[in-house]
Order: sequence, then structure tokens, then C-alpha cells
Amino acid sequence: MIRKIFFTILVLGLVALGAATAVGWHLWQQFHQPFRAWVGAEQIVNVAPGTSAPRILADLERAGVLRDARLARYFLIYRLGDPPLLAGEYRFRQEMAAPDVLAKLIRGEVTTYPVTLIEGLDLHETAEALTRQGFGDVNVFLREMRDPSRISDLDPLAEDLEGYLYPETYHFSRGTPESDIVDLMVGTFRQGWSDEVAPLLERRAELEDLGLDEVPEEGLVRAVVSLASIVEKETQKDDERNLVASVYTNRLRIGMPLQADPTVIAALKREGRWDGNIRRPDLQMDHPYNTYVRGGLPPGPICSPTLDSLLAVLQPADTKYLYFVSRNDGTHAFAASLAEHNRNVYRWQKLYWREKWAKERNGK
Repeated sequence: MIRKIFFTILVLGLVALGAATAVGWHLWQQFHQPFRAWVGAEQIVNVAPGTSAPRILADLERAGVLRDARLARYFLIYRLGDPPLLAGEYRFRQEMAAPDVLAKLIRGEVTTYPVTLIEGLDLHETAEALTRQGFGDVNVFLREMRDPSRISDLDPLAEDLEGYLYPETYHFSRGTPESDIVDLMVGTFRQGWSDEVAPLLERRAELEDLGLDEVPEEGLVRAVVSLASIVEKETQKDDERNLVASVYTNRLRIGMPLQADPTVIAALKREGRWDGNIRRPDLQMDHPYNTYVRGGLPPGPICSPTLDSLLAVLQPADTKYLYFVSRNDGTHAFAASLAEHNRNVYRWQKLYWREKWAKERNGK
């Protein structure tokens, strides 16, 4: 009798163990099978900073990305050692097995969006462009951009980051801190400077040809970036940058005022008086950034130049040009003498508009 009872218990135990094993194996198989329970082409899950792992996994289950949040939590703790799940926006476009979903969050494979900062933006315009594209707060950006510590080793005279927020198309995830975004822009400038520009500055003997030979060592980076920012504002034509740079380096070399309209605009912006037009009295405004009345370079950059403009001021075209005027199509007419320049001005700033307005009046 005792043997029969013992045998029955043993059989029941084995059956229970087998059933548990079968259930466990079934759950294990399900856990490793691709799963999808959302409707639509994709599912987006936002993980806020500081959210606990159980809450994240529960959100993923509710979103139809995970089949079983509790099983995923056990796997995360006992198989993976309970690594953190990183915050951010996650996009799921196809079914995924639970281990792959967890790996995605552990690696922080968040969705990023392109953010394009065009060349020639000043500090305020850059902050506004970033905010307009959905990243950060303009005032927080301005606070970060007014802190020169990120560039003070290269430019000890910098009072802010004007000129050092490199124009480029970046990719950021939603919620990226403003400080991280500014770090990347300055870091991109620094990389380009280190790789491409700095080697050219090692040849100090050639700086005399650029009119930069009297610039002290601690101000050399600032001088180059300032001049490049003017070139950037004057032309976006790649084949003209070196020509425009040659005009300004020729002027610097002979002590001629730069007389660059973009610096007048920069002065008016700093005075809070820029309305889109330069008037004759503005050219006589006594302001450190007005290169019509102040000799040499302005105190600092007026915008963020591209690498092409930075290289152009250190490798200007070999010309005798001292003047240029717009042809009203994005290109310029260059001249070595004032007489030639005056003829170009008549052709492109007087005759051009006279003919254009006449055609418009005649309905052509």
C-alpha cells in the first residue's frame, strides 16, 4: 500500500514537473518569437528620463511591442544583469522578439531627426532655428551660446560662441539637452579646425600676405574666423569664396578699410536697429563692428562660417582685386581699381535696375 502511494506521488510529481517544464518551454519560445500587436505602419514609444524599468516594460506591453512585461523584466534582471534602459523616442516598424526590444533600449537606439543649420547664421539666428525645428528652448540655447568656455582654449578673447557654432545638418533625438546640441556644434567646428585649418596657420611667414601678420598669437583664431564670417556673408558661391577673400586680404595688407556691408548689419543688430535695410547714415555709424569707419577686422565673428570660407581666407585667390559688386544673381563683378569698380556699380546697381524697372512698367 505504501509503495502504491509513493509511486502515485512520484508519478504526479513527474507529471507536474513535466507540465511546468512544458509551460516554461512554451513561454521561453514565445519570449524569443517576434511579436507585434499594434495597428498601423509603426509604433512610437517615448521613454521619459528617470522612468523605472518596470514602467517602461509595462508601457511597451501596452503599446503592443512586448507580449509579457513581467517575463521581460525577469529576463532583464536574471539574464542580462539589470542594465539601465535609456530614455528617448523609440520607433518600431516591424515585429521584434523581446530580447531584441530590450537590446534596442539598452543600446539607446532612439529615433533621430535631421536639423539643418544653414551657413551664415549668427548666434541668435542659430538658437531660433533650432527652436523652430522643435529642439529646445531659445532662451536656454542663448544662455549656453553666451558661455565661451567651450572655445576659450582656442579663442581666449571670445565672449560668446559667435562664429563657432558650425553650420551643418545634424541628427538629434527628441529631448536632447540644449547643452549637448551646442557641444556637438562647437565640437564639429573644432574638428574641422584641427584637421583642415590649423595646419595652414603653422606657416606664420605667409600671414603677411594675408594682412594678418600683426595679429597676436592669442587672437589669430579669432581673426581668421572673423574674416571668414565676412566672406560667408558676402557670397554662398563656392567658386567665389577665394575671390572675395582676396579682396579683403588685399585690403588688410595695404591698410585699406574693409568696408563690408555685413559688418554694418552686425552693428545695427547689436544696436537693435536692423530692419532689413542699410541707409547711408548707417555707413557712418561709429560702432566697433562698422568696418566703414573702423580699420582692420571687426572685434569678432559676425556669423558661423563654413569650412570652405575658413580655408578661403587662408588660401585666397592670387588677385589684385580691391572691390566687388553684386550682379544681382548671387555672383559678383570684381575690380582692381576704383574706376573699374565704378563702371561695375553703374552697370549692375544703376543700369541693371533701370532696365528691370522699365521692363516691369512695360509689362514685359
